[in-house]
Amino acid sequence: MTGDWTTEAPAKDRRVRRSRAALMRAAVELVSERDSTAVPVSEIAEAADVSRQVLYQQFGDRDTLLLEAALDLVRRELLGELADLAIPDGERVSLLALGRHFARYRRFYRALQTGASAYALNKALTGLFLPFNRENLDRALGGRLDAEGIEDLATFLTGGAGAFVTTWVVDGPDPLDPEEFADRLQRMHSVVTAMITKEAGR
Repeated sequence: MTGDWTTEAPAKDRRVRRSRAALMRAAVELVSERDSTAVPVSEIAEAADVSRQVLYQQFGDRDTLLLEAALDLVRRELLGELADLAIPDGERVSLLALGRHFARYRRFYRALQTGASAYALNKALTGLFLPFNRENLDRALGGRLDAEGIEDLATFLTGGAGAFVTTWVVDGPDPLDPEEFADRLQRMHSVVTAMITKEAGR
């Protein structure tokens, strides 16, 4: 009996991972096509070739599925690109990657950012990006600011950058220009970093 269980569990895990991935892909595609989060659960399940029951078992509801799909996109396609943000030559590359990602999935993110999931999405994305800003500030300030100050400043800057990205995605010209986005964000990043470093050095 134990042998049966250990043989079946990995197969079940693979099925769960496949169905979760299929549901998240379907959610991104359908929301992007319609530029709206108002996609029936039944249509998402059908596009993923699973039952509605599987969707509810794995995500609970449509809003949670959409949020998880957005976070999955960021984790898989973007976070690795931001690792070099603190390196002088890497800053432009990282900011351009950020712009290209949100431009590529604009319709999906815009639908979420203007729908019922907006607050949950912004909170979750802040949680993903906050460690990068915390680490970069800690490195830049070289211990001239205590841990609480670093945390507050990282939260403030992450929230500001998030608002900038949201405004660009929702209200920016069509098509979005990642090069221009990277220029603007790099300019702000440089000014803020210089001001913070100067203030902390006093």
